[in-house]
Amino acid sequence: MEDAQSDPQFGRTDWRRFAVAVGVPALVAGGLVIALANGALAASFSVSGTQFKLTADRLEGKGFTQYSKKLPTEQVQKSTGEKYVVAAMSGIKSADIHKLCQSVAAGPVVLRIEAGTDPDKPAQAEDLLIGMSELSGDATFGNIDIGQDASTLDADGQKQHGEAGAFGQQATDVTIVGLKQKAYMTSASTFKLTGMSLKLFLGDSGKECYQG
Repeated sequence: MEDAQSDPQFGRTDWRRFAVAVGVPALVAGGLVIALANGALAASFSVSGTQFKLTADRLEGKGFTQYSKKLPTEQVQKSTGEKYVVAAMSGIKSADIHKLCQSVAAGPVVLRIEAGTDPDKPAQAEDLLIGMSELSGDATFGNIDIGQDASTLDADGQKQHGEAGAFGQQATDVTIVGLKQKAYMTSASTFKLTGMSLKLFLGDSGKECYQG
């Protein structure tokens, strides 16, 4: 399947204009360009409830935290009937991300973003915060504290974390090789996407960053 940008006519729809109309809000929903001034997830922040996929050959981070949090959503979740999802939150003070891929599937449309493909110029993020439902890869942590009260975490520099008494963990640094994750939101005070490529595909789920 050719990407929608290369096919300006499909029926009578101008897919270049469609790409702009759909791509911009989908990119924001994906979360790659969200900058939160206070460096933390605000109480009024609401996620779309639609998950996106992210992969990286290698993520190297400084100042890592992990805990659970309820994220308010814009829609009722079919599984629970609630307007929130419970996500595993990961905060990283600064990160280098090699060969980053993010994809968002919205009906027949797949938005795919790639960056950091040059080994010497990875994508970079500051005050990175990710709310996810799945994470896999080979992880190495430096000076990790497991079972710390989630409300006392501070390694990532964020102002807010989990509830008092809840499980949390943090480390001075983290390396994840072969990263795969499904996430609800991503925010960062700065997100530098070196060598960014954005493409829109129509009717081809195989263009997602990974299957499953």
